Amino acid sequence: MSGKIENLLISQNPNSNMQEVTQIILEEGKGIYGDRYYSQEGTFSKKDEIQADRDVTLIEIEKITAFNTEYSQNLTALDLRRNIVVSNCNLNDLVGKEFQIGNVILKGIRLCEPCKYLSEKLENPKVLSELVNKAGLRAQIIKGGSIDKTSQIEI
Repeated sequence: MSGKIENLLISQNPNSNMQEVTQIILEEGKGIYGDRYYSQEGTFSKKDEIQADRDVTLIEIEKITAFNTEYSQNLTALDLRRNIVVSNCNLNDLVGKEFQIGNVILKGIRLCEPCKYLSEKLENPKVLSELVNKAGLRAQIIKGGSIDKTSQIEI
């Protein structure tokens, strides 16, 4: 299975909007350079503890589109605050597995379920209840490097 990168997103701190970038640099044990979790500033960061499931988050564009269609919403990838937006790639199947994007190797740690924080930030209670098992994947960086929108996803 191969997928396509649709968006690359970072946010410098929990209160700032996500920003689309053309390239991200991923570092083992740290996360995405310039992102809030890299500097352990994320909403769920633990300052004295490296959390592999906070390295990088991914979401499928198809899940966002389906949610918007079913509930007459207009959420974007920026709203859902994941780092890598993909298409043509079933992320739920990657829990516990290693996969490659460009020269970067990631390991799916667990599903990235919607949280109360996100639901409240978006003022949309449907996010919490209707995106269970559809809100993405938390992944650990096994081998760092850079990713851009032309990078291929290989499972």
